[in-house]
Amino acid sequence: MKPQFVDISSPLKKNIYIKDVDEPVLISSLHFHDLCELVWIRESYGKRIVGDNVDDFESGDLVLMGPNLPHIWHNDTVFHTGETTLRAKASVIYFPVDFLVSLSDDTSTIILVQNFLNKTKRGLKFYGDTKIQIINHIRQIKNSSGLKKLAIFLSVIDIMTASDEYEPITSDAFEISLNENDTKRIHDIYIYLMENFKSDIFLKDVAQIANLTPNAFCRFFKKHTRKSFSRFLNELRIAHACKLLPDKNLSVTNICYQCGYQNLTNFNKFFRLIMDCNPSMYRNRFK
Repeated sequence: MKPQFVDISSPLKKNIYIKDVDEPVLISSLHFHDLCELVWIRESYGKRIVGDNVDDFESGDLVLMGPNLPHIWHNDTVFHTGETTLRAKASVIYFPVDFLVSLSDDTSTIILVQNFLNKTKRGLKFYGDTKIQIINHIRQIKNSSGLKKLAIFLSVIDIMTASDEYEPITSDAFEISLNENDTKRIHDIYIYLMENFKSDIFLKDVAQIANLTPNAFCRFFKKHTRKSFSRFLNELRIAHACKLLPDKNLSVTNICYQCGYQNLTNFNKFFRLIMDCNPSMYRNRFK
């Protein structure tokens, strides 16, 4: 699978396109395209990388990504064994930016839409009542056609533009700086890290995947992700820890080792650095 710019917009300049996914595992490479993409994960879980953000995803997640924002979804290991009845189910709506901008000649509406589209450049994760409303509308869109389908979609846009129940995904400083060759290297690195972060990972091994010396790899990685390799790996591990901590049957020590750390000292240090609290404080939020 070759990571690249995915041209899915040509026949869709004035249309919205809805795709239903129901597969044993999500098939996703690191890619980008010139459409906005609204993703509702109906069933599935794993790791998601959008721009410079690395996080876990789970059933019920609702994410909107703006045009040309690099992203990849990768199911956790259990989906790749072929020995599970789990499914990867998602509903995805693609729509062109030009379609929204051309909806009205009213100045205030145009400004509202353009401000919203600017926010999508960082990717948006919705939560709360906004997420519930949008998911209900997506269910209706899937069973509609013609003007009714369009009307429901516009209601989704209206809900999103009026809501403050979202959080940006990428950092404010993130800039797109990938060409096709760089994207392939980053893709291979991401896949390796997402599949092996629970084990010891050595810089020389990851550099070899990119066919670079360790020093050259560190420069390459920071240039294209805007963060050090060490920081990225720790964010991946801590994101996994955040998924496990609400389960009170797992001790913090057990979680520490499941996330690839060899001792609690390092685990606590990086958890506090990334989440601005310690693991126990984070767990207490779910009481």
